[in-house]
Amino acid sequence: MAESLIEAWGFKVIHRILLPDDLKMIREAVDELCSTEDVDVVLISGGTGLSPKDVTVEAVRPMFEKEIPGFGELFRMLTFQREGSVAVLSRAVAGVCRGKIVFAIPGSPGAVELALKKLILPEAAHMVLHARGLG
Repeated sequence: MAESLIEAWGFKVIHRILLPDDLKMIREAVDELCSTEDVDVVLISGGTGLSPKDVTVEAVRPMFEKEIPGFGELFRMLTFQREGSVAVLSRAVAGVCRGKIVFAIPGSPGAVELALKKLILPEAAHMVLHARGLG
């Protein structure tokens, strides 16, 4: 579903990787993607909850040169408006890593759709320009 939404907005999915809930593997994959010239945005779906196995945020946050706090705040607000108090369980984050925008969002289909349609896709190109000092 995410891939079709992304492509419907005119963006291309260059790489798709399936990883276990492993901090080191997530960090290595994000590091490699942030070093890849044809990548502008890294989208990580899953591992942002409160479970001990949810380590995506811990994997990516130290990699951020700049965090984008408004992303997580707005995502939780939109989730609250749609789903109610379950929004407090989300630790969705975004930040800049070597000129790339990295998003870490929950893995549920509804959360992915919400994040993509309301926040990520409308602003992705603009955010990339700013992250690269061109905006």
